[in-house]
Amino acid sequence: MTDGAVSPTTSGAPTMVQLLDASGVRHEHPEHDAHLEPDELLGLLRDLVLLRRFDSEAEALQRTGELGLWVGTRGQEAAQIGAARAVRPQDHLFPTYRDHGATLSRDVDPLHILSIYRGIDHGGWDPVQHGVHPYTLVIAAQLLPAVGYAMGVQRDGAMGTGDPARDTAVLAYLGDGATSQGEASEALSWAAVYNAPVVFLCQNNQWAISEPVERQARVPLHRRAEGVGMPGVMVDGNDVLAMFSVVRSALDRARSGGGPTFIEAWTYRMGAHTTSDDPTRYRDSVEVEQWREKDPIDRFRTYLRAEGVLDDDFEEQLAAESEALAERIRAGVRGMTDPDPVGMFDHAYAEPHAQVEEERDAFLAAWAQHEQDLEQSPAGGGR
Repeated sequence: MTDGAVSPTTSGAPTMVQLLDASGVRHEHPEHDAHLEPDELLGLLRDLVLLRRFDSEAEALQRTGELGLWVGTRGQEAAQIGAARAVRPQDHLFPTYRDHGATLSRDVDPLHILSIYRGIDHGGWDPVQHGVHPYTLVIAAQLLPAVGYAMGVQRDGAMGTGDPARDTAVLAYLGDGATSQGEASEALSWAAVYNAPVVFLCQNNQWAISEPVERQARVPLHRRAEGVGMPGVMVDGNDVLAMFSVVRSALDRARSGGGPTFIEAWTYRMGAHTTSDDPTRYRDSVEVEQWREKDPIDRFRTYLRAEGVLDDDFEEQLAAESEALAERIRAGVRGMTDPDPVGMFDHAYAEPHAQVEEERDAFLAAWAQHEQDLEQSPAGGGR
C-alpha cells in the first residue's frame, strides 16, 4: 500500500468484506457467504488460472512485436472472475480495457480481445449474443452507456417481475482512476436518481497509471455512493469468494428493483499499467512484494487443498488446458491479417443504410482509382 493511502483496516475506515484471508483460511461474515459445490469451486480456479495464462501470453506477444500494446490483469483475477461468475445469462456487462476476465467469462473468443491490441479491429464479438459490451479505451466512457442500458431494462419491464429468467441487471466495471472522471460522477448520479438496475464495480488497484489512490481521494472510494444516495460496499478484491458473494447480492438487489450499488474491490495491479509503462519509476518494490503475498490464485488454491476439493489430477488437467490455450493464442495472433477496408461499411448498421452504401461505393471507386494510378506511375509500373 502506498504511503497515506486510505486502507480498509485503518482507524475509522469501514471493515471490508472478506471470506478468505491472505493465508487461504475461511472466515464467517454476518452478511455475506458463498456456499458453492466442489465443481463450482474448481470452475472458479480454472477461470482464474486460464485468465492469468492468457494475460502472460498476451504480454509475451507484445514484447515480441506481435501486439501493439497490452493491458495486463495480473493480481486482479479474483475481482474480475468472482464478479463475472455472479451474473445471470440475461445480464449485461460493460468492461474496461483491462477486464479480460469479464469478457472471457461470456464465452468471447480470446482472439477477439487480442485483435484489438493487434490494431486490426475494435473487437470482433457480438455484444447482444455474448452479453458484454465492446471495450472502451477512453477511461470511464463505458459508464454512462451502462446506465443507459440499465434504464432501458427498466422501460422494457425486465426487472422486479420475480421471474429469475427475465429480471436483468447491468454490471459496470471501472478502475480507481476512472472515479476522477466526470463521466463516473454523472453515471452514479443518473443511476441513483432513476433507481437503475446497475452495479458499479470499482477495482481499486491502488494506481491510476502513476497516480496513487490517495491523490485521488481522501476517503474510501465506495463512500462516493453516499453522496448520490446508493449503498457502497468495500470487499477484498483478492478474495474470489467474497467477490462472488458481494456482487451476487448487489445484482440480486438491482434485478428486484432495489436500485444501484457501488462496490469497491480492494486489489492490486501486479504489473505495469500497460506494456508502455515502467512502474519501477513510481512504485516501491517492497510494496509489490507485500501484495504478491496476497496473490488471489495462491490464496484460493490453498483453501481448496485444505478442503480436499483440489487434487493433483485436476492440476495436471488444468496445466494441459492452459498450455493448449497458450498455443492457440500464439498461433492465432501470428496468423491475423489486416482486415478488408470495406468491412467498416458492412458493420456500421445492422440493416442496410442508403447513406452508408453511397459512401462505400465512393470509397471503392476512389480505391480503384488509387490502384490504377499506382499501376500507371513510373514507380508502380509492373508491380
